[in-house]
Amino acid sequence: MNAQRYARILEMLAARQHDLTVCMEQVHKPHNVSAVIRTADAVGVHEVHAVWPGSRMRTMVSSAAGSNSWVQVKTHRTIADAVGHLKGQGMQILATHLSDKAVDFREIDYTRPTCILMGQEKTGITQQALELADRDIIIPMIGMVQSLNVSVASALILYEAQRQRQNAGMYQRQHSTLAYSEQQRLLFEGGYPVLARVAKHKGLPYPQINDVGEVVADPAWWNTMQASVRKK
Repeated sequence: MNAQRYARILEMLAARQHDLTVCMEQVHKPHNVSAVIRTADAVGVHEVHAVWPGSRMRTMVSSAAGSNSWVQVKTHRTIADAVGHLKGQGMQILATHLSDKAVDFREIDYTRPTCILMGQEKTGITQQALELADRDIIIPMIGMVQSLNVSVASALILYEAQRQRQNAGMYQRQHSTLAYSEQQRLLFEGGYPVLARVAKHKGLPYPQINDVGEVVADPAWWNTMQASVRKK
């Protein structure tokens, strides 16, 4: 990869917010899944979480995998598993739900580790998920509509989180706080996508990327890689 792309990826990695995420519960329309993941990437979210509709799990996983290679999608079997995992990381769980105790989404402190829980397009968040959440939040409506599309709602909330975190200086880092192995993975997959696809196909380990963006691998790795490329 050239120097400009290497610098751009490093800049992106430094700004990644690993303690801000979205959890999609039973969201079943592929275009909504893609839109949520795209917005997550735009505001610097590193990974999103999901509990897929059981009958469409394979389709949804495939859709999520193709939405954005920069954002990891973690699948959970149940909403209890998902929330338990996220609370284990110290995150506050915010459910987008109209209730007597719900607060305006702009009143939340998003500089705290935060997960935004988004429900299914038609029926919203399940009762089980609401009971697991820490707070209910709403997007105020002054027109006749009662709710927004799930991807639009998530975008509004994520950009409020971004605004607060930018004001707090949370995007102004010189270096990434992601694990070194994760940084290396993204540098290789983002800087050398063709090589990464071949390596995955052949079951080869990813090589190291050095501090000028070059691949560092032994001759045996390169020989296997070149043979694979020729066959293609």
